[in-house]
This record gives sequence, C-alpha cells and structure tokens, in this order.
Amino acid sequence: MSGRPLVWVPYPVAELELPDDVLAAADVRHVELGRESSSGLSVTPDNAGEVRFLAIPYSFDPSVFDLLSGMTSLEVVQVQFAGVEAMRGKVPGHVTLCSGRGIHDTATSELALTLTLAGLRDLATYVHERDRQVWDQKWHPSLAGARVVIVGAGAIGAAVRRKVEAFEATAVMVARSARPDEGVHGVEELPELVHDAEVVVLILPLTEESRGLVDAELIRAMKPGALLVNVARGAIVDTDALVEACAEGRIRAALDVTDPEPPPPGHPLWTTPGILLTPHIGGTASSFFPRAKRLIAEQVTRYVRGEPLENVVDADY
Repeated sequence: MSGRPLVWVPYPVAELELPDDVLAAADVRHVELGRESSSGLSVTPDNAGEVRFLAIPYSFDPSVFDLLSGMTSLEVVQVQFAGVEAMRGKVPGHVTLCSGRGIHDTATSELALTLTLAGLRDLATYVHERDRQVWDQKWHPSLAGARVVIVGAGAIGAAVRRKVEAFEATAVMVARSARPDEGVHGVEELPELVHDAEVVVLILPLTEESRGLVDAELIRAMKPGALLVNVARGAIVDTDALVEACAEGRIRAALDVTDPEPPPPGHPLWTTPGILLTPHIGGTASSFFPRAKRLIAEQVTRYVRGEPLENVVDADY
C-alpha cells in the first residue's frame, strides 16, 4: 500500500483499540459522515477526495451518497447494517463494499424471539387491557413444542435458531438454495413447510427474488392461527394480503419492518387486529456498539495490513 492512507471511521479512534502498527501506517480519523457531530471532523471536498477507507455511521443522511462520487481515492466502503440493498447503485463499481454481517446477530435475534413470544402470548392485548384496568386470563399457544420456520439461514437466522431451540421449539431453516448436508431447505419448499408451522420468521435479504415472497398464496398456505414474524425487510411481504389475512383472523403478525415504512397515519397496519408493530428496532440495542466497533477495527486492520477483507459484498448484490 503506497503512502499513508486516510481512513474515516464513525467512532472515536481510541475506542477502536487499533494496533500500534495500524495507527502508525494509516491516518485514521473520526468522521461521522452525513451527521453533524461536535466531536467529528468537518467534511470538506479537499480531504474527502483523499479518503481510501470509509466506514459509514449506522444512522446517516442519504446525502452521504452524493459525496461518494467525489471521493476519487476511495477503495473500501464499510457499512454497519447487514442488508445492503440501500447501497445498490450508490457505491462506484471499483469500490469494495463490505456489509455489517455479524454486528446484528445478537440484537436482531433477540427481537425476533421477543416478537415471537409476545405474539404467541398476545401481550399487546394485555397492554391494552391494563390501560382499561381489565384483568382477563386467557390461554395461548406456547413456543415450546412449536414448529418454527426460519426463512434466512445466514448468521442472524442461525442465531434465531439457537434461541428458539433453547425454548424447546423445532426450527426449520430455509435459504435461497437448499443445503441438504446442513439440513437447510430451499425457498421453493416454503408452501409445504409453512403448512404445519406455528411460527414463520423472516430474516432474509431483500432482493428482486425475495420481494413479495410472502404473498397472498403463501399466506393462504400457512397454518390457521400461525404467527408471521418479520425482522427482515417490509417489502418481502405483500402488505395488503397480510392485512386481509389478519383482519379475517386467519393468521397473526409481529412486524419490526413494514411496507410502507413507517406506515402513514390511517394505514390499516396501525389498526388491524392481530398485528403487533415495532419501529424497526432490530439493530438498536446496546449489544450493537461493541460488535460494530470490533468489526470496523478488524476491517481497518485488515485493509492497512493488506489482508483480505471480511463481508465483501458480491458485485451483483
């Protein structure tokens, strides 16, 4: 690597605990690109054109994409989210894009389990009844003994599997392509797999193939009374078909993501019985920060030392 590369990271450099040789070999600076920060350095065209490694904040203004074209020395963009569909067409073709795979395994799988338990035990009803000072015991399905189809067999899906199995449920893994040696089914088997599943958890990337995957036909194939948990992307589900099924009491849903997101005022997602909503909080938990900092530190170290990067996104993402 020629020269001393300029590296922008979204956290104070000291918090990354970078090795001494990396700090000596690279100019690592704390810059929260796309966010106003009193502690971050100001972004100017002069130094932006010199940046070679850029780690983008988890929450940022979309105007950050406008700056990328002016970063003529840029070689690597590291993001902190697992799904990179928002980056499609935004990162120049010669720049290596790396995802935040591994950062969200704990937080998102925790929320998937939380939504599953809350949906099965209908906690939303008890919250409303508490507001009305109503004490009404009811029977509900348990996660123990349930069959849980997990659509998405990546790192987060595997974390969801471990958690539901700890609650004595049977997990069935589904991926884009079957991996028989790992016990993973192909997505084409979904209509048959959901037929006898009490819970279906979505934790797969949004692609052209997965957009609208959970449509009216697949929802009709689900077991009556089943729970659909979505911690992936809202557009994977046909919202109109889901609302209709929940309104009729055929299934229930616990959603951390929606389409549209957020739902506008008056949208049926707000009012349809059987739908529990959280505002896309799958990654916003305390477990995020140490994992994000660790990944960025590891990636910067690999880059500066000339080692292969982790989580490199395929060019056709």
